[in-house]
Amino acid sequence: MAVRIVFLGRLADLAGASERELAAPLDWLGLLAGLEGELASAVSDAKVRLAVNGALLPDKAVLAASEGDEVALLPPVSGG
Repeated sequence: MAVRIVFLGRLADLAGASERELAAPLDWLGLLAGLEGELASAVSDAKVRLAVNGALLPDKAVLAASEGDEVALLPPVSGG
């Protein structure tokens, strides 16, 4: 019973992988508890967005992921 966490951009570098699984059900505090130091701090940044099964959340605090859900962590993008 797990939630798939997908890390994009620099968050994947910090995580050391593009994906990992955390136990379901998963809320915002549970997500932070399942991530280690620097990665948890980076995910807490106001510019990082969350998407559950492809739908962007308006506020990270409303995260409520169930077994089989995918939570994508979206860092701010830059381009030129």
